[in-house]
Amino acid sequence: MTETSLLPLEWSADEIELQIAVATQALVACARADGHWCFELEADATIPAEYILLKHYLGETMDSALEAKMASYLRGTQTREGGWPLFHGGPFDMSASVKAYFALKMVGDAPNSAHMLRARETILAHGGAAKSNVFTRAFLALYGEIPWRAVPVMPIEIMLLPSWFPFHLSKISYWARTVLVPLMVLQALKPRARNPRGIGIGELFIVPPSKVRDWPKGAHQTSPWTRFFQGIDATLRRAERFFPKGLRQRAIQSAVVFVEQRLNGSNGLGAIFPAMANAAMMFDALGYPADQPHVVTARKALEGLVVVREQEAFCQPCLSPVWDTALACHALLEVGGKEAEAKALQGLGWLKERQILDVAGDWAVTRPQVRPGGWAFQYANPHYPDVDDTAVVVMAMHRGDPAAFEESITHGREWVSGLQSRNGGWGAFDVDNTYEYLNHIPFADHGALLDPPTADVTARCVSMLAQLGETSETSPTLARGIMYLFATQETDGSWFGRWGMNYIYGTWSALCALRAAKIHTHSGAVRRAVKWLVEIQNPDGGWGEDGDSYHLDYRGHQPAPSTASQSAWALLALMAAGEVKHPAVSRGIEYLRRTQGPDGFWHEERFTATGFPRVFYLRYHGYPKFFPLWALARYRNLTRGGDDTMGFGM
Repeated sequence: MTETSLLPLEWSADEIELQIAVATQALVACARADGHWCFELEADATIPAEYILLKHYLGETMDSALEAKMASYLRGTQTREGGWPLFHGGPFDMSASVKAYFALKMVGDAPNSAHMLRARETILAHGGAAKSNVFTRAFLALYGEIPWRAVPVMPIEIMLLPSWFPFHLSKISYWARTVLVPLMVLQALKPRARNPRGIGIGELFIVPPSKVRDWPKGAHQTSPWTRFFQGIDATLRRAERFFPKGLRQRAIQSAVVFVEQRLNGSNGLGAIFPAMANAAMMFDALGYPADQPHVVTARKALEGLVVVREQEAFCQPCLSPVWDTALACHALLEVGGKEAEAKALQGLGWLKERQILDVAGDWAVTRPQVRPGGWAFQYANPHYPDVDDTAVVVMAMHRGDPAAFEESITHGREWVSGLQSRNGGWGAFDVDNTYEYLNHIPFADHGALLDPPTADVTARCVSMLAQLGETSETSPTLARGIMYLFATQETDGSWFGRWGMNYIYGTWSALCALRAAKIHTHSGAVRRAVKWLVEIQNPDGGWGEDGDSYHLDYRGHQPAPSTASQSAWALLALMAAGEVKHPAVSRGIEYLRRTQGPDGFWHEERFTATGFPRVFYLRYHGYPKFFPLWALARYRNLTRGGDDTMGFGM
């Protein structure tokens, strides 16, 4: 086989090599001085709007230049119809629109200006601000825009419930835990925003705000569970005023201890913006002075999320250095060569120092016998290491230098294996977090209260174990993980993607895992997945999918314009399935070659990642920088006659 035997005639190996080299140099140049990568992470308008509103809640004077730039960002993300979506090109979202409008009015945009008029008309046409979700309603109650009776009851006494009780903090996800605990304190104390400019948004309500009583019903509004919990909410609402004051104070103190134990230094509570913002407001409501160490720490964490550009600024939902660094290392290891491999090893060295070995986080409630050994998603988040990140880091270390990173690999492998759920799958942070009835409580109208096992995270764990030499014959853990993947394949051949959009992401993850686990490429599951991927390829040769595929009935992939990162996932999936010679792969590679920018990178505005399906979406600015490079390098390696089995785990 010659070096170019599998390449279309119009391509030369030198041309692809040059494109790989340019992209590699660009990626290497993005590394920080200590060897790690951290690209911007962008959500919808909600986060920067909440940042502005938080500042005014606390009565602080916001830097005028920063305020103007954030307002510019919010105006720039408004749709022509007048509202704000949850992802680029997505449909109107009430809560995002209400918060964006409120923030713009807060910074001085006149209500009768054209963009504000359009926003108001659109919000009212969709039923008004009373249709906002629970977390938005809680924020509006803090501002006095609606009464607290319009927010479902979450009594702070929850902090004192025993673990066997049907609702307990250990039964909900880490993100719900860290967001809800300080929010319950706020709901108990019912403070009022300082709001020095006295701005309100009464004009966004069809029903007078003071008359707002009910809350929007979630996706399961007709479920018996929903009606059951609505009854409990009504009972709690009547009984709450009779709760003993001493019990309430003890519960508040328990919540404060929970937050302070997990404050996480300058990285913030849970290292995610909503939890960090709630913690800052909780400390304020408790009367902590501005120079109190916990307050200073909490505020520093929030400021670390702000991205300031020349014309605009926004607040990130969190930071993603471990995830970005691990994926960048995988791409560079795929590229190969002295410079790329040296840079990858430097990044892996940076990762080694961030392994969590001394904190048994919240996951230990269900797995107390398992030793710590994971990595967080952020710079630091010791109570909440991420299973997905850990598996990806371990695979990169094993591929880069298994001897040098042997101890880290061993600890990571042990921790991931120990967090397998009973059904054979893995969740992102917790074990057996499958208390589905809790998604029906009125406070969970977003439907994202839990962290159950998912196909994409499970696939990464299967890949890791297989890459480290385990087989389904010798490892019950691996065998159960593989069976979980077979059981969760959709009827059309795809897999659901929980943390990336969506079925393309899930299918890429699963096919790479099955290849790593040595499932034959002619197996029925693999063939169905290949057929599906080929069928959904766009006419331009790429692949695309957006948040519409997370429709309430999960009706499968919804066509969308191609993106570089999703095209790379599809290509990596097809190549893992043994289809490097397939015409669809050639067309996909041509799409990547054609869309590479002069700076060596690919550029996409569409969101290709998921925080919470139907509620919160993400745009990783690093994805179009390392995934397309990874796919091109994998294609080059295979068309040269290689069989880079170690790299097939991802």
